[in-house]
Amino acid sequence: MDYKILVVEDEKTIREMVCLYLENAGYTVKGYEDGISALSEFEEYKPHLAILDIMMKGIDGFDVLSEIRTQSDIPVLMLTAKIMESDRLKGFELGADDYITKPFSPKEVVSRVNVFIKRIYGNSGDVIEYGELRLDTKKQLLYKSEEKIDITTREYAIIYTFFMNIDIPLTREQIINKAIGYDYEGFERSVDSFIKNIRKKIESDMKNPKYIKTKYGYGYIFGGE
Repeated sequence: MDYKILVVEDEKTIREMVCLYLENAGYTVKGYEDGISALSEFEEYKPHLAILDIMMKGIDGFDVLSEIRTQSDIPVLMLTAKIMESDRLKGFELGADDYITKPFSPKEVVSRVNVFIKRIYGNSGDVIEYGELRLDTKKQLLYKSEEKIDITTREYAIIYTFFMNIDIPLTREQIINKAIGYDYEGFERSVDSFIKNIRKKIESDMKNPKYIKTKYGYGYIFGGE
């Protein structure tokens, strides 16, 4: 299937770079320098996913997101130089699916897009596989080489988050927000305890993990080199 991506970014260099990488990944892409132009062609173009810069002249990314949500429930990724929690919350309340913080690698954008396209439009049914691991998202069960692995509800939520962000580094805060929720009252470092328990269940060598790796000074990454 030919998946169509909408990119709205007023900085020409960034816009063209993101569009080029997405096109090289096999997507059909339309890039716009402002929200008004993008919205004027949105209904006709019918994109499968939108990438929106927040800070733009005229109407900003939040305004574009609000208008998109009156017409469509497609995945929307926000590009932003802002890291204030209030801005992230505002975007999520308006219906954003994820944030990508500038500066970023264009490969990261492609990876995020791949994840959402596969999750929303893929034909893999209720089962996601990575290496020897198989996650049944309908029954919330985890298998390794056909052997069922006993996991708690919270461990499942964290593993699911990793499966949805393969090769993408995640901070402890991001893991909490995506897997547990903003209302979580525990400490960020409690994520380390969850990760430790999960590793015991899925890793053959705890000292050299194959699946959940530590990204020193940042957080964790699932898969990758």
